[in-house]
Amino acid sequence: MSKRTVAFLRAINVGGTKIIKMEDLRRMFEALGFANVATYIQSGNVIFEALEADDLRERIEGQIQQTFGFEVEVFLRSMDEVRTIVKKSPFGQQGEETLFIHLLQAAPSVKSRQAVLALSTQTDEFAVQGREVYWLRRDRDKSPFNNNMIEKALGTSATARNLNTMTKIVEKYG
Repeated sequence: MSKRTVAFLRAINVGGTKIIKMEDLRRMFEALGFANVATYIQSGNVIFEALEADDLRERIEGQIQQTFGFEVEVFLRSMDEVRTIVKKSPFGQQGEETLFIHLLQAAPSVKSRQAVLALSTQTDEFAVQGREVYWLRRDRDKSPFNNNMIEKALGTSATARNLNTMTKIVEKYG
């Protein structure tokens, strides 16, 4: 049975590197045999339907390498998981605050979880739920953090999307 899935690609179309046009990415996913393929904004969000497979992420990453000539890490979530990620956010977003959600391949270890939670300040607050790290940034100008720093604390790679992007994906495709 086909399942609606979202592929979140890490670090494409950022700073002029790893440029992928969304139309080309959509065609690549269709060539892999996925149905109802759509992309949402230029940051590498691909919504598609596929039969569940253990090697889905590896197939997509391999095809990106073959098609575009560079490696891109892919983080997969079912549409149900994306809906839950949005709904179960531990923070309410108000005013100038921005809520980022960092997607991981696996839930962080206790040590990694503690390292991220220890980063919390009056400006930045972190929470960990399953395979996601929520980062509430209250003041962009005062926050010293970025995705790379959070990955370093976790000891693993991640890709981040803001809550607005995740919410729009659910509203439009979920």
